[in-house]
Amino acid sequence: MTFRRNFIATAVAVLAATAGLQASAQNVLKASDTHPAGYPTVVAVENLGKKLDTQTNGRIKMRMYPGAVLGEEKETVEQTQIGAIQINRISLGVIGPVVPEVNVFNMPFVFRDIAHMRKVIDGQVGDDLLAKVTASPARLVALGWMDGGARSLYTKKMVKTPADLKGVKVRMMGNPLFVDTMNAMGGNGISMSYGEVFSALQTGVIDGAENNPPSMFTSNHFTTGAKYYAQTNHLIIPELLVMSKVAWDKLTPEDQALMKKLGREAQMEQRVLWDKSVEDYSAKLKAAGVEFVAVDQKMFYDATAPVRAKYGANFTDLMKRISDVK
Repeated sequence: MTFRRNFIATAVAVLAATAGLQASAQNVLKASDTHPAGYPTVVAVENLGKKLDTQTNGRIKMRMYPGAVLGEEKETVEQTQIGAIQINRISLGVIGPVVPEVNVFNMPFVFRDIAHMRKVIDGQVGDDLLAKVTASPARLVALGWMDGGARSLYTKKMVKTPADLKGVKVRMMGNPLFVDTMNAMGGNGISMSYGEVFSALQTGVIDGAENNPPSMFTSNHFTTGAKYYAQTNHLIIPELLVMSKVAWDKLTPEDQALMKKLGREAQMEQRVLWDKSVEDYSAKLKAAGVEFVAVDQKMFYDATAPVRAKYGANFTDLMKRISDVK
């Protein structure tokens, strides 16, 4: 009888401990990012986790999984939607099909410059789009915006005008809008996955690509002969910081308010990290022999007017609201 009582007591203790571990694990939020450790978006979300730990007295913790260790974006978004991942930094491409309004940010020169983009996402337009994402069937709660910088053109020949792009094959992200943008700018837009760009530049399958300075350097694209960086700034596309709706619904109203507050703080902190990153990597590119070429952006803006007309037809009011932000 004593043995039986001890066995039962032990079993109860083990079950209690296991339940405690499970409860504890549920309070450790998993955060995902396809960018590597040290990248501005990763660091900003890691800082969010530290604040969350401190401000809940250790009740809610967070662990960041950078470098696509939990999967590429499509896989991590699916995991976030079912609650297996709780926090994720994602591009607008995966949200566009369910919240069409965010596609307005994908259009060329919809923002005058980086400062204009930041005023838009920090203001009412940005807040309204976050609310639309949260209210959509995407099963994601939008916590804030992340700065993805401005995308410019890097090629093996110097480009200063749209005429210089004639016959130049330029890799673009896999979206007809982006391919049409390059074609309108005077080049030959080639849809291609990011992982194929390095070898395609090396072998001459393409003559150039477009991205921000940190991405151009960390991908080693500057070593392929693409030595000219024409500062077109044709695409300025913010990204999203989201939380799983499954995880969100488990939070108390007070914790939800805290998450919103920390998401906004991460939005502001990440851009400071981003600006430093652009400065550092631009200096590294220049030191490696890349020539930064100033261009008349109005020439490229005018050339892409048909793209804005075509893809912005359903967003005329939203585009005006964006344009009106001073």
